[in-house]
Amino acid sequence: MQEPPSAASLETVLSLRDATLGFAERTLWSGLDLDVHGGEFIAVLGANGSGKTSLLKVILGQQKLVSGSIDFLGEPVTRGNRRIGYIPQQRLADEGTPLRARDLVGLGLDGHRWGVPWPSRRRRERIDGLLDAVGAAPYGPVPIATLSGGEQQRLRVGQALAGDPRLLLCDEPLLSLDLAHQRAVSELIDRQRRERQLGVLFVTHDVNPVLDLVDRVLYLAGGKFRIGTPDQVLRSEVLSELYDAPVDVIRTRGRIVVVGTADAPGAHPDGLHAHHDEHHDPHHDTGEDLHHTVPGAATGGRSER
Repeated sequence: MQEPPSAASLETVLSLRDATLGFAERTLWSGLDLDVHGGEFIAVLGANGSGKTSLLKVILGQQKLVSGSIDFLGEPVTRGNRRIGYIPQQRLADEGTPLRARDLVGLGLDGHRWGVPWPSRRRRERIDGLLDAVGAAPYGPVPIATLSGGEQQRLRVGQALAGDPRLLLCDEPLLSLDLAHQRAVSELIDRQRRERQLGVLFVTHDVNPVLDLVDRVLYLAGGKFRIGTPDQVLRSEVLSELYDAPVDVIRTRGRIVVVGTADAPGAHPDGLHAHHDEHHDPHHDTGEDLHHTVPGAATGGRSER
């Protein structure tokens, strides 16, 4: 496991100070201090409704903090900043969608502008470069509806890189992908953050697929949070304190399984951290209940595939 980058060695691309977010009478999290450095990979974990996706909305300028401050590259965040890339959950394109792979990536270049993009050699070269960077050049002219979920996610990574970002926000990008595609997409994001020195905030329900790539973990639960390496945060005593209920962290075969008790507040019938296969709606992050998959992760060595 890598040691987290030091503030002295890497540029701070994102900074939150004493940040609080909530709605009506409910506080999602408060007093959050967080610096994200260029080249740093941070996994954002926690229960449904704990404010993971809402944190991304704050960074994108779509949601305002209740109090505190947030700066990107030393300036207050603004909506539509193209130096912040965004990779959404995997959603398969509808059958018959005529959009080609290169068209989807091209939207990252000029999809924010009005009108039909003007074809040019420079634009073609930029799109070709992005397709090549994410390993999608062979299917550039192919309709996206014919591609697999993993292939479509490669294109979304390419689209997110089109604005030459300094920060990459990933909102459950591995959801519904099989293990092979989870690994391929995870390694693609990791390679790009290393080559481009991107800060990465990676929202996920299960940190195991990216554990060996992660520098630090931000864990949100019950209006509280913890930040540190996976070894520091994914521990029974830490999660029990966050959830205010007994939580066991079990290490087995290079992975961690997080298990709660059936009588814990908000517990799932099969334990607090039973797995589910639901897609959560990022627009309703704050309305989700606590029946969720709490991330499990290996703390030693590479997770098995």
